[in-house]
Amino acid sequence: MKPQNDEDALVDLLDVVLRDGAILRADVIVSVADVPLIGIKLSAAIAGMETMTEYGLFEKWDVDRRARAVERRRYGRQSEDGTESITVNGRERDELE
Repeated sequence: MKPQNDEDALVDLLDVVLRDGAILRADVIVSVADVPLIGIKLSAAIAGMETMTEYGLFEKWDVDRRARAVERRRYGRQSEDGTESITVNGRERDELE
């Protein structure tokens, strides 16, 4: 049986990771002479930004980014009361701070 070079496999894997996401967790213990010196607990979430914000990760970042985009589009214009209300997933910018 010969190994196959399936170029679509990488594209499919990337599509699944960006769409559904992946959680990576690792526990590392650094020892010298069987004496544990350092313990490290690592966690990482990898997904597309749409998936991350859907699950509540990077929500404050997303709200801030949208607020800056609105401010750039308005070129300095403000509402009558001088405030701007930005909502993402039903939550306002101030609620996420």
